[in-house]
Amino acid sequence: MLDFNNTQIAFSSKSNGELRNAQLLFTAIAHPSLVKCAKVASNFALKIHFPVSWAVKPTLYKQFVGGETLQDCVPIIEHLKKYNVKSTLDFSAESEQTPEGIQATFEETLRSIDFARGNENLAYTVFKPSTITTDDLLAKASEKREPLTEAEQAEYEEFKKRFFALCQRAYDNDVRILVDAEDYCFQDALDELTDEAMRMYNKKRAIVFATLQMYRHDRMPYLERIYNDAVEKGYIAGVKFVRGAYMEAERERAAQMGYPDPICPDKAATDANYDAAVQYTVERIDRFEMFMGTHNEESNYKLARLMDEKGLQHNDPRIFFAQLLGMSDNISFNLAAAGYNVTKYVPYASVRDVIPYLIRRAEENTSVAGQTGRELTMIRAEIARRKRG
Repeated sequence: MLDFNNTQIAFSSKSNGELRNAQLLFTAIAHPSLVKCAKVASNFALKIHFPVSWAVKPTLYKQFVGGETLQDCVPIIEHLKKYNVKSTLDFSAESEQTPEGIQATFEETLRSIDFARGNENLAYTVFKPSTITTDDLLAKASEKREPLTEAEQAEYEEFKKRFFALCQRAYDNDVRILVDAEDYCFQDALDELTDEAMRMYNKKRAIVFATLQMYRHDRMPYLERIYNDAVEKGYIAGVKFVRGAYMEAERERAAQMGYPDPICPDKAATDANYDAAVQYTVERIDRFEMFMGTHNEESNYKLARLMDEKGLQHNDPRIFFAQLLGMSDNISFNLAAAGYNVTKYVPYASVRDVIPYLIRRAEENTSVAGQTGRELTMIRAEIARRKRG
């Protein structure tokens, strides 16, 4: 029986030393004031080019990042493989949105797709569209729907070429690719491009996956449109479900720009929206492939039960459970031990380039209700179990 409280399975991949280090890290993260100070100090250090690797690499980086390069991630990939957990490599550098930075991110993402070709331990590849263009251009093309100048239109066409080049490379390599979700002000344009890419590349199986942030109350209607379009045009829709990452910023921007708040009124409504989307997809799984990204235990239990109710095999290739590296191992490893398809999101980038990502992980663990407490409780329980044993 699936049990996310089984710490022996949850931490089977961790040595005693690694468990103690994780305990120290999550104990520190539990203090919001400490995380806030770390964020201010890190941003200042980056601004003045002060070396920060000595402080970050043995702590946050070691817990949440696979390495600096694709090759650096191989030991993590091989380690996870031993426990029936696949990897999804995510180039998480947040470079400046300059032509040079955009081109470097684009080329590295192409390399990650080539790296995944034929590697059964790599479940998906991923890219964040805003890293291959600029925020200003995306906002103007999507939220504002203003006519673009001739120069902006040319720049937008270059962005579209990069977008479809990544999808084409994934298709050529038979590698699934996740199009990460963005802020509300960017998403309409990205939905249109992702829909078009799915029609082009998902004829036989899902290669391109749209990401739906289910804290948005308009995502269920969008999911229904995807399904109807897939039926009408004869393709397999790829969908990745997450709850969402930009709630406070979304609400502030909606108020500033004078449009309705796009976010569900509360967490209960978000949870209901999320679970409804998952159930809708499973009930129509012949037209879908699904990546369910969540650290919410109840949502994971619900999908596992739903698969049993529908008579689906635990390892049905159309359904993957997913969590971030370094978080919710009790979910990932217990699901994998029960035979479900599981992947860990494995970020990689240089220490300096990945610091914004790491700070968000620390803030997420501080702000998500009970997340840090849950991690600490599980780690302490396993340490105590090993001492007894």
